[in-house]
Amino acid sequence: MAVPKKKILVVVMDGLGDRACPDLRGLTPLQYIRHPNLDWFLTHGQGGICDPVGPGVRPGSDTAHLSILGYNPHEVYTGRGPFEALGIGMDIQPGDVALRCNFATVDDSLEVLDRRAGRIREPETSELVECLDGIEIDGVECLVKESTEHRAVLLLRGEDLCPDITDADPGGDTHLMMCEPLTEEAEFTAGVVNGFLEECYERLKNHPTNRKRVAAGLPPANILVPRGAGSFPNIDPFPEKFGVSAACVAGVGMIKGICKACGLDVYPLPDNCDGTMDSDFIIKAQCAMEALEEYDFVLMNCKAPDIAGHDGDAKAKSEVIKRLDTMAGYIKDNMPEDLVVALTCDHCTPCILGDHSGDPVPIAIFTRNIVRDEASEFSESGCARGGLGRIRGRDIVPICMDLANRTEKYGS
Repeated sequence: MAVPKKKILVVVMDGLGDRACPDLRGLTPLQYIRHPNLDWFLTHGQGGICDPVGPGVRPGSDTAHLSILGYNPHEVYTGRGPFEALGIGMDIQPGDVALRCNFATVDDSLEVLDRRAGRIREPETSELVECLDGIEIDGVECLVKESTEHRAVLLLRGEDLCPDITDADPGGDTHLMMCEPLTEEAEFTAGVVNGFLEECYERLKNHPTNRKRVAAGLPPANILVPRGAGSFPNIDPFPEKFGVSAACVAGVGMIKGICKACGLDVYPLPDNCDGTMDSDFIIKAQCAMEALEEYDFVLMNCKAPDIAGHDGDAKAKSEVIKRLDTMAGYIKDNMPEDLVVALTCDHCTPCILGDHSGDPVPIAIFTRNIVRDEASEFSESGCARGGLGRIRGRDIVPICMDLANRTEKYGS
């Protein structure tokens, strides 16, 4: 008897997981705020907790998404820069080295005062990029393009480049670091990046855009701080690996870049949807429902909870959860019968840390006729009661593929 195949939707609520928050009576935001629609997917499905990369591993969004898409990031990850470059449409080629960057604020001694330059955005970032794109250092062309919000990409193109260098980003408000080579082959590349940093500061410190910002009481974006150097990734395409057509719905350049590198199509968001801050989750969910009419598999990323976690704002994260729950309600009310839905996170971003942690994240998987378990609250502790147990990120797609009746029998 032919069994009908189902489609799959994986919703990644970026950085949603947390730890006990003093501002929330020692609860996590998911434990603190009611979210009946997220709970519905758990009470009608199965729950568990997930180590996006591995137990105790603090994943980046890049390595976590690679794992959630079924890849072993230890085998395919080449650095964050290339994914950001692909996500914003840069023509990265074999031999290039790409770095993910922040526009930042430094003082005259290169002390970092604000790693995000007051969260500067377009069109100001575009104005600053114009004076940086095309700088040449020691025969290497430095291509620069703005990404989402305060981010940009530096792409190096030339001979004898090697991505084995340290980050210039200090990761906090401290003195800017110079790139150091991790291998002899990378000494030249580290020198190029350091030369770019010097030229970048000279061009930006008195730029008209920054003069306007200072006059308005805003921090100047007077340097571009690079990190996550990497080379062109070589990844088996997701559609070939799993035998499905696939797309992503995302606004963040790096997430789109990972999905493009894995062979997923990027489903366009409408102009009125701010895909980076997720000002309207419903629009994103509508796009996911539309994409499922055309594709077998859709991954949707929602960035906003991660931003609140990085800001250390537990109350803001709780408010984001209310909007995520409304989005989950829309999916519940509009999803087709033949759908497998997985709701999870790519990592925890605890508000008390303001950064990613290695804690496991909650996951709920729902489809019609699934065997229900006893889990009822979509939270870090509530999902831990579920029948999925503790899984890895790269287990998610195979589990969903089996529930969607898309797997081959192993053995006779």
